[in-house]
Amino acid sequence: MNQQEQQHPQERRDRDTIQDLLQAPVPTELHLVELARLRIRYQGFPGAREIQLHLDQLLQKWQISEAELFDKTRAIHAQGKVYRRSQLTDTDDWN
Repeated sequence: MNQQEQQHPQERRDRDTIQDLLQAPVPTELHLVELARLRIRYQGFPGAREIQLHLDQLLQKWQISEAELFDKTRAIHAQGKVYRRSQLTDTDDWN
């Protein structure tokens, strides 16, 4: 059965975030957390292939595996400060 490509409801906003990440020569904690959040959001999603490709490119650019990314971001989240230091809201945006 051929699965139809879907457009994620957050795709437009996520493209802006990804462009910011692609411009970062060295990732900050916030960059790593955002990349991990987007990797989780688009994992297994039937569409947004360009976004998924960009997320793969970011892992390569920053020379980090997905497992290493998730390990680092778990430690960052354990500190509980990453979103408070940024201009983002304190709400999680996983979906």
